[in-house]
This record gives sequence, structure tokens and C-alpha cells, in this order.
Amino acid sequence: MPIYNDNRMFLFYPEMRRTIAEGLAAIVRAEGIKADVVAGTATAGIPHGALLADVLSLPYIYIRDKPKAHGLKNRIEGLDAESDLGGAPVVVIEDLISTGGSSARAVEAVREANGDCTWCLSIFSYGLEKASEQFEALEPPCNFTSLLSFPVLLETAKTGGFLTQDQIDLLAAWREDPV
Repeated sequence: MPIYNDNRMFLFYPEMRRTIAEGLAAIVRAEGIKADVVAGTATAGIPHGALLADVLSLPYIYIRDKPKAHGLKNRIEGLDAESDLGGAPVVVIEDLISTGGSSARAVEAVREANGDCTWCLSIFSYGLEKASEQFEALEPPCNFTSLLSFPVLLETAKTGGFLTQDQIDLLAAWREDPV
């Protein structure tokens, strides 16, 4: 990606962490998302998912990219190795969605553990068509949305004087044809 949005930087600032958790909770409420469990994605979705779970007073798990090679060999942490999610509705929390591949795999992991996952939320999304394709290809498809999008990032960078108009134009052109 031509601009890396490092959401890990928010972790240092308590007010920013709270704003993100409250923003994600507002999406859950506004969209009427039924969630009995919050699941964060490894690694950058873990803290934001845990914070959201606290705001919503819900159980929390996190999802690894692949099962651990040792110990209990869990892919989902926080869930007893002998148990599954028992059909519970789960919302997956990601920090950033680019092509959507890792997020879609996290949704699949929840579903493989007998969780009902119809939503993935993130802090930031590039809004790439590839991500939409990934979530639509799931069976059943999964909804996703983000607190912040690439167009908002560009506008903020422009009005804040962080990028020149030529740089903004170049990034906007990239967004139209990222390949």
C-alpha cells in the first residue's frame, strides 16, 4: 500500500483507544449487530477487539492466522480447546482491511469453531474492490465496515498539509487502479 496506516500507534494514547472502542461500539449499535462474543484478529486487532469487548461487556477471543505449532495448537485463543462457540453470534475486529484476505480467513475460523459471524469491523479500510469480493465470496457472505476510509485519509492529509496536491492525485489514481 502506498500509505501505511499504523493503527498500533493508537495504543499509546488512552483517549484514542477509548475513541476507537466507542466508535466500534457505535457501529455495533447503529447496524443492530447481534454479538455475544467479540473476536480480535492477530495481532493488531487483538487490543482493539479486547477494548470493544470491555465496552460491550462481552466475552472475548482472538484469532491467529494459523494454529500454534506447539501446546494446545489453538487457532482461537480464549476458547477452551474442548469447546466451540455453540452458534454464538461473533463480531470480528480487524485493525486494517486492504484486500480482505486475512479478515475473511478470520471469519472462516470463527465459523469453523461453530460461531455465527456476519460482521467484520475495522479501524481503517482502503475500500478496495478485492476486499468486497473476499467478503462476498464467503458462504454466507459477511458484512464489513470501518471507522475510517481511504478518501477520508486523503482529505485529512490534504487539509492538514501533510501531502501536496500532486501526491494526493497520485494516491487517488492508485486507489482507482491499485494493481
